Amino acid sequence: MSKIRIGMIGTGGISQVHGRQLLELEEADIVALCDTSTENREKFATKFELEGVKHFTDYKVMLDEIELDAVVICSPHTLHFQQATDALSRGLHVLIEKPMTCSSEEAALLIATAEKAGKVMQVSYQRHFQPEFLFIRDAIARGEIGKLTSITASLYQEWKQFTTGLWRQVPELSGGGMLMDSGSHIVDVLLWTTGLTPAEVKTNLHTQGAPVEIDSFTSIRFEEGAVAGLNIIGFAPCWHETYVFCGEDGGIFYDNGKITIRRIGEKPVVPELPKQTTNQDKSFIDAILGRHEVKVPGTFALKVVKFTEMIYQAAGYKPY
Repeated sequence: MSKIRIGMIGTGGISQVHGRQLLELEEADIVALCDTSTENREKFATKFELEGVKHFTDYKVMLDEIELDAVVICSPHTLHFQQATDALSRGLHVLIEKPMTCSSEEAALLIATAEKAGKVMQVSYQRHFQPEFLFIRDAIARGEIGKLTSITASLYQEWKQFTTGLWRQVPELSGGGMLMDSGSHIVDVLLWTTGLTPAEVKTNLHTQGAPVEIDSFTSIRFEEGAVAGLNIIGFAPCWHETYVFCGEDGGIFYDNGKITIRRIGEKPVVPELPKQTTNQDKSFIDAILGRHEVKVPGTFALKVVKFTEMIYQAAGYKPY
C-alpha cells in the first residue's frame, strides 16, 4: 500500500504533536510544509528529519504544486475555513485543529463542502481518544450516576502570560481569546461526554487588559434539565483542569487526569483505565483507510462552535 501523502499547513506549536504522531504510522508520510515563518518550517523539518520535504509560504501554491492525499491544518483559527475549503475542493482529506471554524455559518458550509467532496474531515479534539474521557462518557451513557443534574467544567491556564504578543491575542487571527482557544477543548468535553443540549447561557467575561477575553464564567441551563458552570480562566499561575458530573445516583470527579466516583455513604472508587490505543492523527489516517468512521466529525464540532457563539452573544461580546 502506498503511503498517504500529507501536507502541513502551519508548522508552529501544536503541529509538533501531529508531526510526531503521524510519523509513528507506517501509512503516513509528510511530504510538504507550509508556513509563513521560515524558522517554523526549518525547525519542524529538522526535528522530524524530513530531508527533501518541500517548503512553501503559500498553502494554495502547495496544493497546486504537490501531489497530496491529505492536509493537517494548524494555522490561526480564522484561517481554518478557507484553507479547509480549498483543500477539500481539491479532493483532499482534512484534519483541522480546534476550533473547526470561528462561526457556525462557516462550520455548516465546511461540512457541506466535505460531504460534496466525499472526503474525510476530522477536527482535532484529542480528548475523544483519551481513556479518562472515554470512561466518563461511557459511564454517564450507561447510567452509572443516574440522570445528570449538574456539571462543573473548569480550566485554569497561564494563557495570557504565554500568548502576549502572539497571534492568539490578535482577534482577526484568533477569532477570540481563551474561550475560543484552549477553552474549546473544555466545551468539547462538556458537550461530548454528556450529550446535553444547551438552552440558555449567562456569561461574564474579563479581558484582563488584553485585546481578547481572558477569563469567562458561564452559567448554563440544558434542555434536558441539568445545569452547569463553565469556567475558563486564562490568567492563572498554572494549568489545572477539573470536572464534576453530578447525577441522581452519584458523581464523577475528574482532577488533572485522576477520576474518582462518589456515592452517598460509600467509599470513593478510582476506576482502572485501559491504555490509550489511538489519537487524533492515527484515527484520521484509519478513517481515510476505511477502518472506522470519522471519530470527531464536523457535525459534532459545529455544536462546539454554536455553543461558543452562544456564550459570546450572551455577554454582548464580538471577538472580531
